Amino acid sequence: MAGNKRSDWAADLPADSCHVLFEEGTERAGSSPLNHEKRPGTFICAACHTPLFTQDTKFDSGTGWPSFWQSLPGAVETKTDFKLIVPRTEYHCAHCGGHQGHVFGDGPAPTGQRYCNNGVALRFVPEGEALPAIREVPEA
Repeated sequence: MAGNKRSDWAADLPADSCHVLFEEGTERAGSSPLNHEKRPGTFICAACHTPLFTQDTKFDSGTGWPSFWQSLPGAVETKTDFKLIVPRTEYHCAHCGGHQGHVFGDGPAPTGQRYCNNGVALRFVPEGEALPAIREVPEA
């Protein structure tokens, strides 16, 4: 990840969002109001505002976290996470590197994927509202 985004962007983000995005933390299951968001719109990275998912790919996974069966093209990058000993696929915003969640192979058709996202790492922009400008990543 380029720069120290936590300190550069911390003034604009709640502490729990900074913890998830920049320290690869996890929010408590069932705590995000985005679990119940059903309006048409776009889910963007809370740090840099890059569009990551659209409402039409969101589904109720029963896990307690907002879940999607597909990200927008080029929006996320993955790496292997061994924090729980068993390898998992972690994904981050491709623009700023902010941690979003993990992707699993138990989602619905057509992809079979479940992008299990921390709600505090996202912001929802309802359809018809202008998307905010994508923020530049601070230099190192």
